[in-house]
Amino acid sequence: MNGIRTIPGVSAIADAYDAFLIDQYGVLRDGRGPYPGAAETLVRLKQAGKRVIILSNSGKRSMENDRRLAELGFEPRSWHWFLTSGEVAWQMLRREAETGGRVARKCLLVSRDGDLSPLKGLDLVRTENGEDADIVLLAGSEGDIHPLSYYEDMLRPAAERGVPCLCTNPDKVMLTKTGHAFGAGRIAELYEELGGKVRWIGKPFPDIYDFALDFLGRPDPARVCAIGDSVEHDIVGAAAVGLASVLVTTGILERQSDEERRLLFVEHGAAPDFILPKFLW
Repeated sequence: MNGIRTIPGVSAIADAYDAFLIDQYGVLRDGRGPYPGAAETLVRLKQAGKRVIILSNSGKRSMENDRRLAELGFEPRSWHWFLTSGEVAWQMLRREAETGGRVARKCLLVSRDGDLSPLKGLDLVRTENGEDADIVLLAGSEGDIHPLSYYEDMLRPAAERGVPCLCTNPDKVMLTKTGHAFGAGRIAELYEELGGKVRWIGKPFPDIYDFALDFLGRPDPARVCAIGDSVEHDIVGAAAVGLASVLVTTGILERQSDEERRLLFVEHGAAPDFILPKFLW
């Protein structure tokens, strides 16, 4: 593809950047487990003196993702911070509660695997009823279990009442043990289709990059590179804040041709600087 360099491994560009923002699903792992060589590549980046943030559109908080990745065999000391959209949203909600007064609100939480961590420590009480919810929090999807109509029935009463919604996982497609399924981002789109308003937290939106770049000490954006498998989220998000980017062709784009990927670049108005077939050193 014109102007986009295909590289065999991360080592080909490591000297050009001081920090890397690396996606989780589709780069390091899929719904079944780690990609071969991914854990070793993270270690090599850290050994090369690079700052490494794993930047994930996960509705779960950072600590939960840290633990899960370590259990899969990744070396915990091979990254400096595991920053999730769920963590960003939790921190923002906590700050809002501190400035606005701690009045408990009923929250309709949509998550995966019964995860309640998005609510822990906040002024939010869980409700499963969209008719009395004060806020909707879309942290995950069980699109491999439930059809979209299941979420439509759940969310319609809240959307019709104009209840504000926070989507902490903008991914519209997710990788599961059985293949692709619709993600929380698709449920958020549904909420908008039902007439509700959604505040999006995560890639490609700016809040998550602000948190990451603050952690890094606000470096020169030209010395920071984002690596991901989604044009819509990773490549567009990096371009919006002036970062270089690498598109890994595992994950959600694995079955697409070069021409199909090129059309995605046109559709979303952003193209990566590099193409990487697999996250290898």
